[in-house]
Amino acid sequence: MQHLITTSDFSKEEIIDLFEDAKMFKDLKSNLFLQGKIVVNLFFENSTRTRSAFEIAAKRLGAQVISLDVGQSSRSKGETIFDTIANIEAMKPDALTIRHSECGLPGSLVDHVTCPIINAGDGTHAHPTQALLDLFTILEHFNWDAQGKKVAIVGDVKSSRVAGSNRRLLPRFGMEVVFVAPDCFKYDDADGFKQYTHISEIIDEVDVIMSLRTQLERHNEVYFESLNEYAKDYCITEETLGDRDILLLHPGPVNRNVDISDAMLKDPRCKVLQQVSNGVAVRMAILKKLLG
Repeated sequence: MQHLITTSDFSKEEIIDLFEDAKMFKDLKSNLFLQGKIVVNLFFENSTRTRSAFEIAAKRLGAQVISLDVGQSSRSKGETIFDTIANIEAMKPDALTIRHSECGLPGSLVDHVTCPIINAGDGTHAHPTQALLDLFTILEHFNWDAQGKKVAIVGDVKSSRVAGSNRRLLPRFGMEVVFVAPDCFKYDDADGFKQYTHISEIIDEVDVIMSLRTQLERHNEVYFESLNEYAKDYCITEETLGDRDILLLHPGPVNRNVDISDAMLKDPRCKVLQQVSNGVAVRMAILKKLLG
């Protein structure tokens, strides 16, 4: 049985095959690939975009979806996560998608289930389906060959599971990943990746900018007096990009005029909504692979 806990769970060849299915699902039309299957979504953290994308992806494939707000039910009554999983496992679902604030939690459950687990985000560790849809969007933009492209991930990289997954995935497809952040948001150990303080230092060399949300809920201290203060240096604006041919991405939700300006969100170089559409198609392909 195969799970998706980190992007390394899929080989490069498997990802290429996965994207062939995602291309087929790009129209987001319904089919019956997973008719009769039951997918259970367990979200211990708030989510709109990821949870909705998983629900729509499964339903487009003909599966039945059960989304449980476990934070307001079993957990509030004192039940452990392992007991919750054991009870759901006893009902024989065909797949579980799990989002949790604890790093490594989804991976710790694979020996307790007889169905695939898909990690929908765990703490600051990994968000494999987001990284896969980001890769799909980049490859699509560059006509399926991003070899040698430079990707600047900008913002709160230290707290970001999206940055963590992309730094592991994108180099496997020939891309160079660099990080741009204030000192307080930089990695303590960048593991060989280059880090910059200002986007102006690297703007003329990058092909893709991936802006990130400042994740205040994960901070133990206040680094900026306000988000507006942060935005002065790290909001991606028309002035930032000028007339450069740079692809602009963001995993969402976007803090308008903090992460990306209103004007740039309307700019054709910005593919944030395309990422959302691609996210459904890629998750459809993942569900088909793991359940089909």
